Amino acid sequence: MNYKIYTLGCKVNEYESEVMGDILENHGYKKSDNPDVCIINTCTVTNTADSKSRKLIRSVRKQFPNATLLVAGCMVQNKKDNLDDIDADIIIGTSNKTELITYLKDYQREKIFDVQDVLKADFENMKLNNFDLTRAYIKIEDGCDNYCTFCIIPFVRGHVRCKKHEDVIKETIDLVKDGHREIVLTGIHTGHYHDGNYSFANLLSDLIKVEGLSRLRISSIEATELNEQVLDVIKNSDILVNHLHVPLQAGSNKILKDMFRKYDTDYFKKKIEKIREIKPDMSITTDVIVGFPGETDELFEESVNTIKEIGFQKIHVFPYSDRDGTKASVMKNKVPGNIKKQRVKRLLEISKQGEIDFMEKHIGKDMVFIPEVYDNGYLIGHTGNYIHVKALGDKSLLRKEVTVKGISVDYPYLISEMSN
Repeated sequence: MNYKIYTLGCKVNEYESEVMGDILENHGYKKSDNPDVCIINTCTVTNTADSKSRKLIRSVRKQFPNATLLVAGCMVQNKKDNLDDIDADIIIGTSNKTELITYLKDYQREKIFDVQDVLKADFENMKLNNFDLTRAYIKIEDGCDNYCTFCIIPFVRGHVRCKKHEDVIKETIDLVKDGHREIVLTGIHTGHYHDGNYSFANLLSDLIKVEGLSRLRISSIEATELNEQVLDVIKNSDILVNHLHVPLQAGSNKILKDMFRKYDTDYFKKKIEKIREIKPDMSITTDVIVGFPGETDELFEESVNTIKEIGFQKIHVFPYSDRDGTKASVMKNKVPGNIKKQRVKRLLEISKQGEIDFMEKHIGKDMVFIPEVYDNGYLIGHTGNYIHVKALGDKSLLRKEVTVKGISVDYPYLISEMSN
């Protein structure tokens, strides 16, 4: 039997699709462009994401009319009462993705519809074995309790729930034994991890002790979760990489309040200052939404000034988009699309300059990077603080720690040479 998986949306969705592919492979299925089974992992983060999901479902059904079609994910969870137009054989939500073999066995030409109440769901244990890259991901958490006014995710992913810390540690040990040098901890709200009284800081402290682990990376963490215990682990560990992705979302206190974020700009700036005090070479990246309802030119300029003052190394910029069912979708003073495009362009220019400035600071300095790709004589990969390095080298060095010296910036790369 052959399969094909389509994924829309975030890194967590990508991870879960990889897990589903892994499960299929372990049951004898083969990845193919001529599939007997098609799986679509949907997204619902915006109204546009819903439309893309539905369009993809129609397209796949038309292209592979004889294949069994399983549709899963956030769009299904969000629209569970309005899916009569979905032409699929098996429809599930954000739960039970690891049970797809059971669903496929149970399917006997009569549609299966099984969308669980995600607000009552336990953590669904997932483990990915078939990594073929240096970097391996572990999903340690699911759900979110923040209820930001622009976000539908708490309603489709449910409350925060987490993998048992013993399972996380064992999975890390197994992945390192299989040759993975870097582990990335991921989830919907990764930094909110807890296992009873066992905290995220406790987890980090235990993981950095795993023999053979070169790098531990946090996919994303809120400023409010960078407490003294977590900062202490960061300060005293060379295994935790010098890179943190800390979402800002807006640099205006009024917009942050309207978004129902849990901090103001002063809190955020002081937290970043603290991080850079303990790790001066720390790369800080972020997310920013532009054009949130009520964002005037003056408030946008306030955001720009905050962003420049903080000095991020990279900014992921998103134009605000309505999401039915969120408080922001019914707010007044919507920002026109052409203005949002202009603001996106401006922040992307600031982001690019921030990346270049950070790379230029490393010219003439020795750095350790792990090559992930070999291309036409060049090794390409990332340093711990996420500088994109390109250096002439031998293919045998792939997935090994290599020391190089920065030579020049050829965006998006820091061209480097092997150190003696």
